[in-house]
Amino acid sequence: MRLTKTFKAFFESEKAGGLLLLFVTILSLCIANSPIQTQYIAFWETQLGHHSITHWINDGLMTIFFLLIGLELEREIYKGELSSIKNAALPIFGALGGMLVPAGIFLALNFGTLTQNGAGIPMATDIAFAIGILSLLGNRVPTSLKIFLTALAVIDDLGAIIVIAIFYTSTIAFVNLFIALGILGGLFILNRMKVHSLLPYLIGGVAMWYFMLNSGVHATITGVLLAFVIPFGDGSKKTSSYKIQHFLHKPVAFFILPLFAVANTCIAINSNWHEELNHPNTIGIILGLVIGKPLGIWLFSFLGVTLGICVLPKDLKWKTLIGAGMLGGIGFTMSIFITLLAFKNDGEEVITYSKIAILIASFIAGTAGFLWLKYTLKKPVKKIKKIEII
Repeated sequence: MRLTKTFKAFFESEKAGGLLLLFVTILSLCIANSPIQTQYIAFWETQLGHHSITHWINDGLMTIFFLLIGLELEREIYKGELSSIKNAALPIFGALGGMLVPAGIFLALNFGTLTQNGAGIPMATDIAFAIGILSLLGNRVPTSLKIFLTALAVIDDLGAIIVIAIFYTSTIAFVNLFIALGILGGLFILNRMKVHSLLPYLIGGVAMWYFMLNSGVHATITGVLLAFVIPFGDGSKKTSSYKIQHFLHKPVAFFILPLFAVANTCIAINSNWHEELNHPNTIGIILGLVIGKPLGIWLFSFLGVTLGICVLPKDLKWKTLIGAGMLGGIGFTMSIFITLLAFKNDGEEVITYSKIAILIASFIAGTAGFLWLKYTLKKPVKKIKKIEII
């Protein structure tokens, strides 16, 4: 199975981005617990036009991240690894299990409590981190595993987006929502009229974002909606979709996601931080990501193959999927994002301890996944060139 050029470029970009995310996260945590702690945390809460810097990053810049996710998903559906039912079925089943089982574990511990709204937190997978860890294993990683994990993470993010739209939407201002959807309809008409210039789509996207922001539906949804009205054409390098997708790769991987990580991991960890780890909320997050993810991904993939709906690639083994499932437990970016939405009315303390739980779970999942795959994947056999002696 050969990697498409677009997929390879995406994988390499996410690989470097994942390693950068790890570095800036550690750096932010160190600064947030240094002598300049107060000034550092206060900086991210600085108000700019009635919103903090962190809020602009989370609601504004992250919309661009979701635009890229939408463009990636569109390309995978039309021309990539999800373009056939046969290829798409396994990661779809895996992603479904990777969302339902962790959410079920969390709800089993939190149903009926004030924190039950956090069920979406352990459902997410951080693409950049997961691929970044996988890349550390080098050429021992089979192509099918790269494709499976990337497709699973993209589908996972789509699931998270749907969860955000349905469950984390506050009171809806229908006038603003209808205006936003009207703009979307107008952009769809431009698409059908074969208008390929990016300018009207970008202007319309900004306007749609503004009205979506004021509608009560989370504004980042705009990014995904916009992705599917930007003309895809034949998917070549000359198309609008390819141009903007190619342009966004590096800004997202090397600026937007690291900035999000820095802004949302400036956590002041006090001396009794470990006392909250026995709370059903933090236990639910950790168990959901560390246990629920690999269990759900493996179990649903196994059921799909057993029922004849999916096919396990020849270069993949069931024990390898367990490792992929462990890496799927790296929630980080998306889990923190959902935390901010789930507990925005429950106080900063709940959010802080949820973030700590996410960091702990992501560290355990990433380390376990790396070690599991390191010892289960065989090193490629080096071919020794025969020298003929004449």
